Amino acid sequence: MKRFFVMMLALALCIPALPGLALEKTSADYDPMYTLTGQYGFKLGASFSYHHLKDQKYLDFVSRHFNSITANNEMKAYSLLNQMMCKVSRDGMPQMNYYQADKMVAWARDNGLKVRGHVLVWDAYMSDWFFRERYENHTPYVDQQTMRARLESYITQVVTHFETEFPGVVYCWDVVNEAVGDNAGEFVPGDPKRLRTIRSGESNLFRDRVGEDYVEFSFLCARNAAEALNADIGLFYNDYNAFQLQKRVAISELVKSINAYAKDENGEYRKLIDGVGMQGYIGGYGTQNGCMSDGDISRIRDSILAYQALGMDVHITEMAVRNYELDQAEKHAAYYGRLMKMFTSLQQNGENPLSCVAIWGLVDCSYLPKDHYSYKLNSPYGGLINEKYELKPAFDTVYTVLKGE
Repeated sequence: MKRFFVMMLALALCIPALPGLALEKTSADYDPMYTLTGQYGFKLGASFSYHHLKDQKYLDFVSRHFNSITANNEMKAYSLLNQMMCKVSRDGMPQMNYYQADKMVAWARDNGLKVRGHVLVWDAYMSDWFFRERYENHTPYVDQQTMRARLESYITQVVTHFETEFPGVVYCWDVVNEAVGDNAGEFVPGDPKRLRTIRSGESNLFRDRVGEDYVEFSFLCARNAAEALNADIGLFYNDYNAFQLQKRVAISELVKSINAYAKDENGEYRKLIDGVGMQGYIGGYGTQNGCMSDGDISRIRDSILAYQALGMDVHITEMAVRNYELDQAEKHAAYYGRLMKMFTSLQQNGENPLSCVAIWGLVDCSYLPKDHYSYKLNSPYGGLINEKYELKPAFDTVYTVLKGE
């Protein structure tokens, strides 16, 4: 009876009573990881969806260890645009419904986190009616002048809304997403920027209807909006495979083109783009083959430095360190540690070209079927925590690296 009383008292006081009775650590037992990454010059970000607002365990974990979030879909144009409101718009310009996005940004503000705005312009899944007369599904497409006016209005309204309603919370925007093609047939041969003309058989409506300069034009609109607000908002181009050599070269050409697009009153080129977002899906897609390759760590490092040489800030925007096999947890942890060690080693003289690492594959998803998009994209066992929100070896390894131990 005395032994039982000692055990219960020790548990109540949150101290170990006897050997073997120490409780398993939770994330609350660790220093916030974002305070550790901050020592190396970069924010630590997490993906965020509207449904997470009802997942208290996720909210607790993210608010404890992260200081940046990125909305999965809720801040994209196809989520914000409201077709019925557009149809009755008095000035003919786009109208948006910000309800879900506002709830998410408000949560971030109230919990001391910043938000990566993602994304203003993306051809994938984009609402076709946005480009048509009267915003109807089957009317003719509007002319280029009208479409450019709509796009400028959309970008200006969205940037202004979030800065006005939540001053300083949305600290950057992915202005354009995935505009560089990968394979032959997706861009015009000989185009150094490899501007995407087609995706999965569908034509790029922004290029078709806004113009071949739609990327540069979008950055000009976003820069004008930020300057009108006198707001410190970073403007990023975001893409996948941005650490692969050919893609990196094309993105670099696009960056140069963006910053040689518009001049100020003194005839000097305006810097319209501040940074490059490198989607960090690392390893094989849907397969263990190609996962946890040290060559990828080297390529990521080289690409960060290459974008820095162009005067760009760099974010790792959607990082999933893929692992498709449950029994590879220790190997995955060691690889994650080497990756994070590379990120910390980039800091020189107190400055780091990498200013944010946003983790997409944060939680394991082994419950999903193998043909599910998220199973293949993030991998079932690539998280820092498992489905029960228990810490994995990867969490401990990353934490140890960041502590410098």
